[in-house]
Amino acid sequence: MLIETAQTATIVITLGIETSCDETSVAILRDRAEIVVNLIASQIDAHQRFGGVVPEIASRKHLELLNPLLGAALEQAQLNWRDLDLIAVTHGPGLAGALLVGVAAAKALSFAHDIPCQPVNHIEGHILSNFLAQPDLAFPMLCLVVSGGHSDLILMRDFGIYERLGRTRDDAIGEAYDKVARALGLPLPGGPNLEKMALTASEAMQFSVSNMEPSFDVSYSGLKTAASQAAQKYPDQIPQIAAGFQRAAIAQLRRNVERALQEFKPATLGLCGGVAANSTLRGAMQDAATKAGINFVVPDKILCTDNAAMIAVAGYYRHRMRADKDYSVQSLNFEAHSVLPVA
Repeated sequence: MLIETAQTATIVITLGIETSCDETSVAILRDRAEIVVNLIASQIDAHQRFGGVVPEIASRKHLELLNPLLGAALEQAQLNWRDLDLIAVTHGPGLAGALLVGVAAAKALSFAHDIPCQPVNHIEGHILSNFLAQPDLAFPMLCLVVSGGHSDLILMRDFGIYERLGRTRDDAIGEAYDKVARALGLPLPGGPNLEKMALTASEAMQFSVSNMEPSFDVSYSGLKTAASQAAQKYPDQIPQIAAGFQRAAIAQLRRNVERALQEFKPATLGLCGGVAANSTLRGAMQDAATKAGINFVVPDKILCTDNAAMIAVAGYYRHRMRADKDYSVQSLNFEAHSVLPVA
């Protein structure tokens, strides 16, 4: 049994595999929060000339990169396959072909080396990346999940217990950032380059902030269109457009977070997902938590983007929740899912 109990505290070594989109990542986690190694191979150069991620190219790159990363991770950690207690792999949501590469590899390794295999929801991985930053977070935690595919406001009452309070009604904020960045003529990665451009502006162009009240939903389609049209009309005001877009995009999130903090009185405010690497957003959420008098947590920027360490920690906690299962007959009967809600 690999689960910590009152009588024993067995160390669990988890191998994480992440291939949901355009980053191939392998990590090794010791127990619940010690990252031994976290390797990430970016595909930005392969997709740059297309202006976005091409699913077929992403899948082929995962095939090329995954085995070398697995070998490098074990070598850097100075471990062998027999030292691993658990394999955690993203099985959704994401690009179907990309997910299949990671899932097939994890199943094969699990079968070949007789290691339990735990499928992980990619969004749960993002949420639990907060526990890599602060392992002893208090519940309930209000968590804002912001990425290229998601803009979700999640209330986490305990491990595995999630309630989605709000979501995007159209584009996710990361998708909007990337599309507006493209309209502004900025290179990949769009979101980080748009933020850099916004920080150079002396003033911001004014854009309307969508209001989905009384729900906690957000909408970015209109803002994306308005900013893209402004780029065509005012090509000499790119920094101002970037600053105005960013201000309006973050204003929606902050308003909803502040309303949820008032209504649900959580003990912790968490921020995660690729867009959580945005310094302006991090500052806004820190300020909201400070004013509410609660703890704020956000992972290091490298753990905000897609990575296998977050998959490993999510797999670790899922493994704990399934402690009563007989892992000597571990089932590999799970599949990749392009759509897979966490709540």
